[in-house]
Amino acid sequence: MIDFGLAARGMLHVTSGIYKARALEARVKRALGVAAPDERVASDAALAEGRARGGAGRRRNILFVTVDQQRFDALGVTGGKIARTPMLDTLGRDGIVFSRAHVHNVVCMPSRSTMLTGQLPRTHGVIANGIALPDDAPSVADYLRRMAGYRTALIGKAHFEPHLDPLLRCRENRLAAEGSTGPWRGFEHVELATHGPLGGHHYAAWLREHHPREVAGFGGVLTGAAGGDTGAPEVAHNAIPRGLYHTDWIADRTISWLGSLPSDAPFFCWASFPDPHHPFDPPLDEVRRRVDWRDVPLPDGRPATRAKIEAALAKRRAHWRAYWEGSYRNPEGGPITVVPSQLTDDQLREMIAMIHVENELIDDALARIVAALRARGLEDDTDIIYTSDHGELQGDHGLFFKGPYHVDSLLRVPLLWRPARSAAVSPVTIDNAVGNVDLAPTFCAIAGIEPAPWMEGAPLPTSRASARDRAVITTFDSQFAAAGMHLRTIYRDGMLCTMYEPSTRTQGGAFPLYWAIWGRTSTIPRYDGSEGELYDCAADPYQHENLWTDLARKRRRNELLDELRSHLPPLARELPVTAPT
Repeated sequence: MIDFGLAARGMLHVTSGIYKARALEARVKRALGVAAPDERVASDAALAEGRARGGAGRRRNILFVTVDQQRFDALGVTGGKIARTPMLDTLGRDGIVFSRAHVHNVVCMPSRSTMLTGQLPRTHGVIANGIALPDDAPSVADYLRRMAGYRTALIGKAHFEPHLDPLLRCRENRLAAEGSTGPWRGFEHVELATHGPLGGHHYAAWLREHHPREVAGFGGVLTGAAGGDTGAPEVAHNAIPRGLYHTDWIADRTISWLGSLPSDAPFFCWASFPDPHHPFDPPLDEVRRRVDWRDVPLPDGRPATRAKIEAALAKRRAHWRAYWEGSYRNPEGGPITVVPSQLTDDQLREMIAMIHVENELIDDALARIVAALRARGLEDDTDIIYTSDHGELQGDHGLFFKGPYHVDSLLRVPLLWRPARSAAVSPVTIDNAVGNVDLAPTFCAIAGIEPAPWMEGAPLPTSRASARDRAVITTFDSQFAAAGMHLRTIYRDGMLCTMYEPSTRTQGGAFPLYWAIWGRTSTIPRYDGSEGELYDCAADPYQHENLWTDLARKRRRNELLDELRSHLPPLARELPVTAPT
């Protein structure tokens, strides 16, 4: 039996050593005058070009806030009943709530690359985790800077390049070691973080250097290590003071950067929080005073008994029930040591409680950022947009984490937009489907410029009258060649239809060493392309009844499949999977 917690601690020591070596290498290159060309010259030129374009009146500021793996119903304003989220609830009440916001991929890297580029995964090429977004990929941050003179920053989690990178080969992972805070990918300023002290990001380096005693309290992502009061996977009682946890660190660094700007400089600031993605390790003092896991109800989307869970899963494709039973370990969605059917009700409650503590801390952090804007007199001229890169099963269907499961739990995300008060947009809830490919064009619309020609979405509507009925397409492709799953999904008018393309064995990364660990004990279901899923989301809000073979729905299913096939974009760039995640 592999001790994944021990392996994570070993990786931390290795990464720390590599980080020091990369930092030394950067210092030597600078001393010898052989460092890479200073990108700040080009970045400053882009800013000057944008300022020269001018434009009538002052441009609105943009605060873009993202979280990782948060469900659409996590917030009070979107129907949540556990986490207290007064700041986000206020933004929703004063602004626009999109009740049907979908992602175009249900894992991190493709979805985040779509936010940055304004392109669908099959266009920008990052169709799975482990694929690095090319350096020449378009960036909405660069576009805003070049076309409208915006100051730009990304603070927190980026994940445009693989994070399982112990040698820090990816630029994203070695920026801190090189002593760099940008420019990078159109952002003049970057300070990066992920899930704790592992890796080469700015937060991890800061914590290891200034607060080394706090490093050991974090959980290890993808280890499945048992912890907390119930022995729940990836739960850790983290004694770190709240002010040193990455959520507050990101708020601090965001406030600091905003405070460094002239008050008349328009900005695009992306504050990106790594939570509530596992591991579940927020400051223990906050856990004890916020949400008692004993009071947390089991999810409405989880059938009430094991028999009912298994009966519902039996109506689905093979990998659903195989994940529940443990014959398929879901290596592309969570820790492979976790078998959902073996989780106790109390373990589920504790994991969910930790998630909601993290949701509350994010809300508090955002409130601090908004207060800083208000103190500088900038709030009224700042649009705030909040969303997540994908959802979380969180007990629905008896399962946890994410993976090749195209249901609302993973497809739908919170999306709130509080336009600048100077825009005079009335509060509204919009039920029409939108996608996160629409974010980049929306930023352009806020800035008063036309979306870039390479963007594939459209600006988000600001009223019911301007909203239009549309379909949203989501794709999934395995990052492991041995898994070889390919899902294509369309949502339209309350119907969710997924077709399975034939399983493959050569698309994706091989990674024989990693697969020997992550793929062990997994029996991979194979599909011939005839399989699918069909759900009526209005009548079946948790998608428990698969209508794929329902003769009464055959005509509607075929119409959706025809639309899906005709609108599925071709794969524009075939990029290598260079790491498992």
